[in-house]
Amino acid sequence: MKESFGSRLFNGLNTVLLVIIGIITLFPLYYVFMVSFTSPHEYLEKSGFVLFPQHWSVGAYKYLLGTDAFKNATFVSTFLATVGTGLSLIFTSAMAFGMSRKRLAGRKIMMFMVLLTILFNPGIIPNYIVVRDFGMINSIWSLIIPVLVSGWNVILMKSFFDSIPVELEDAAMIDGCNDLGIFFRIVLPLSAPALAAFGLFYAVGYWNTFFNAVLFINDFTKVPLQVVLRNMLIDSDTTTGGAAAVEMMSENQLPTQTIKMAAVVIATLPILAVYPFLQKHFAKGVMLGSVKG
Repeated sequence: MKESFGSRLFNGLNTVLLVIIGIITLFPLYYVFMVSFTSPHEYLEKSGFVLFPQHWSVGAYKYLLGTDAFKNATFVSTFLATVGTGLSLIFTSAMAFGMSRKRLAGRKIMMFMVLLTILFNPGIIPNYIVVRDFGMINSIWSLIIPVLVSGWNVILMKSFFDSIPVELEDAAMIDGCNDLGIFFRIVLPLSAPALAAFGLFYAVGYWNTFFNAVLFINDFTKVPLQVVLRNMLIDSDTTTGGAAAVEMMSENQLPTQTIKMAAVVIATLPILAVYPFLQKHFAKGVMLGSVKG
């Protein structure tokens, strides 16, 4: 069926509008990337506005990766994103699996308690008091344990586990599997798309940890990358803190702005690199459990 002129015009305007929005969205990322690789001399010559550098330089990255404070922050963020995500997936899936089994005693009470954590937030001060009383102030575990399990993710994963046929569990029991065997040998392998989706959510959350680090971490050697990045972008502070770092940059003739841009690239690159590998499972996982049939 041939489209009318009005329909073609509407589709064309939509395409142009989406292209413009896409360019506006991607341009800041493109600009940050280009400035981070611009040589100091060219950056100063062009007064900081560089669309495509004629002379490429990795000096800003060498400086950042050679700074102990920045390396420590990168290690902390990597630890949070890997260990934290792994622990969160284990506890979330285990809790969701237990709540999805109808033979579990107190199942409805547990569901009600999980819903309470979603509907009501105790606030900053009670959270701080709990973390302090457990002796986790200035500990990396204070950035993992308080946010280890998300009630919303538990409910979504439980909904997915509910869609797994009970007959598979019965057959496994006949073959001699206990609950742990069913969980690790049957449920988790079938849950790869859901685990990939929730794993991405958890990984992004841990990698972007900021507010809890400001509350619970006083030792600058234990802060994650986002806190260091905040200090660089907002406080005009660098990874070693203040005047010493500014003096070091002037000695190496590195503009502060190129170092800031390089820090932004380093902070965002890991998640951008991981997402394409999880995208296939992620697209499936976000819909799993929403439709049962």
